[in-house]
Amino acid sequence: MSGAGGPRIAYQPALDGVRALAVAAVLAFHGGVAALPGGFLGVDAFFVLSGFLITSLLLAEHRDTGRIDLTAFWGRRIRRLLPALLLVLLVVLLVSRQLLPGTELPALRWDALAALGYLANWRMAHRSGDYFAATGSPSPLQHTWSLGIEEQFYLVWPLLLVALLAWTARRARRRGAGAPPSPPEVGGLRTVTLLGTAGSALAAAALFAPGAVDRVYYGTDTRAVALLVGAGLAVLLSRRTTPAGTPARVRHPVLGGLALAGAVGTGWLWATADGGDGWVYRGGLTLVALAVAAVIAHATVSPTAPTARLLALAPLVRLGRISYGVYLWHWPLFQWLTAERTGLTGVALLAVRCAVTLAAATGSYLLVERPIRRARRLPPPAPAVAGAAVAGVAAVAVFGTVPPAPRSRPPIALDAPAAAAGGAPESTASAPPAHRPGRKPGAPRVDFLGDSVAWSLGTYLPPQEKLTVSVRAVQGCGIARLPELHYLGEPHPNYPGCEDWDDRWRRGVRADDPDVAVILLDRWELMDRKLDGRWQHVGDPAFDRYLTGELDRAIGVAAERGAHVTLLTAPYTHRAERPDGGLWPEDDADRVDAWNRLLRAAAERHGATVLDLNRRVCPDGRFTWEAGGVRVRSDGLHFTPEGVQEWIAPWLLPQLYRIAVRGG
Repeated sequence: MSGAGGPRIAYQPALDGVRALAVAAVLAFHGGVAALPGGFLGVDAFFVLSGFLITSLLLAEHRDTGRIDLTAFWGRRIRRLLPALLLVLLVVLLVSRQLLPGTELPALRWDALAALGYLANWRMAHRSGDYFAATGSPSPLQHTWSLGIEEQFYLVWPLLLVALLAWTARRARRRGAGAPPSPPEVGGLRTVTLLGTAGSALAAAALFAPGAVDRVYYGTDTRAVALLVGAGLAVLLSRRTTPAGTPARVRHPVLGGLALAGAVGTGWLWATADGGDGWVYRGGLTLVALAVAAVIAHATVSPTAPTARLLALAPLVRLGRISYGVYLWHWPLFQWLTAERTGLTGVALLAVRCAVTLAAATGSYLLVERPIRRARRLPPPAPAVAGAAVAGVAAVAVFGTVPPAPRSRPPIALDAPAAAAGGAPESTASAPPAHRPGRKPGAPRVDFLGDSVAWSLGTYLPPQEKLTVSVRAVQGCGIARLPELHYLGEPHPNYPGCEDWDDRWRRGVRADDPDVAVILLDRWELMDRKLDGRWQHVGDPAFDRYLTGELDRAIGVAAERGAHVTLLTAPYTHRAERPDGGLWPEDDADRVDAWNRLLRAAAERHGATVLDLNRRVCPDGRFTWEAGGVRVRSDGLHFTPEGVQEWIAPWLLPQLYRIAVRGG
């Protein structure tokens, strides 16, 4: 079991069965199968198996030759893993160029380069993009984090293994033991794997932070526990290996019992674990690694046992053989084959996604992976060809993700009639005086207040000589201060600093002294939040009363220096689909309508103006990515630069200018 020309250990079809179940669990998790909320732990099964097989191969090579050829080992890993990855990266870059808005292309560039360098896990660990509570559609390359961890292990572990074996051999020679000891006799390996496993488990427990699992989930140090458990298993089982490399038929009731417990435990963990639960990182990752290791051990030592025969069923073996390609292709395909594009949800959507994934993985295996891996000898320029392929994909990543140049646009006539700009203000209650008393000379000033949606709107407005725009929005913060919320189906704490949003708004208003204060709020007010011990949302009477109080406070802060307050209605959103294709509660149009009713009522109470941004952005009364022939939403929530400049600004800026110079 190795690449062409490398050391071999006896092939065990049951191990392909382990691969099949692991990748099936991952697909079920990403497909929204409710019965497997812990399917993400299928990746740990891959880690255990990788640690076991790689260590077994290295020990077999050392046993047979007395040395380990690191260059040949790394070359075999490159032949096995790199070609399929390059193909997926190239396809993702080309397709994403067509599907993603220009604002998201630079992030994809760095995702691709990180994946190419097998550092994706560290990029994911240190940026916003929580695997379990992501604030939007994740990167189509997010899944490459696990490849990074494995490749980093493949780089470091063989070096450590060679050093340990050399050190042990020197000790043996000093003691007059003659030939270097065989790997099964090297106690140092057992000690290192045990200490490494314990250290990784302790690191995961120490670094876990509720509501912020990125670092512990993606870190090589915290996820190495599964790889090291697999490596330790290889060291232990090497004692039971004959010189020919064939496991002896050792049947021990204790091992069989452990395998049964491991299979049951793995299934239970896949069916119950939640990625945000603290126990997963405080021993859970170690537990699942040990459970999988017990199954692998029994299947390897007793290949005719029921466990091994079950795992060696032909369908599982066939899926296991293409599992690498299945894993590589499934994530971007699941991202592209959405309910919005296919019109499917639930089981039907999952079936289509899996069918396309299997087709892509099979093609990759037959046309790319297997021919390269089975080739006895690659042409002499093979390293140069591989280097050129890597450089080519890197070039596509760098130059193919440059956002399109903005189109030239005619200047916006701020003194145009409101109707020409797309409609007059929906309502102005208790209109203020025609001219603001004591207004400063020069261009009127407009402040944008709100969250990141307000930030994207205010930031992308084209500059105007007759109007000065300042963006005082607080990204990640609405006006609801309740500390517990549900976002994309996961419990999530309110972001630090959001409790004092009014102080931050007040500082901006006092510094700018604006003529008009524009308030745009939506996302954070639409989520489920815990109020009076119960999960509630906009539309519930008690929660509406709470939001009304906060909205009154927001208008009061915005008007503190005499600015006329303008409220923008919240547009409909489509931030991210559920894994099964359904909508999350915060994307419910009924919640948006309920919030907008609260806005209009507040405008009546405070004499504020309401501009119907929702009607402008969603002219058909439902969410849309485009309006007026231009893409206006980048991720289903925030605005695109071109959408603001070509569609929203010609409608919004003349109205704000009129309000500023006339007071309403």
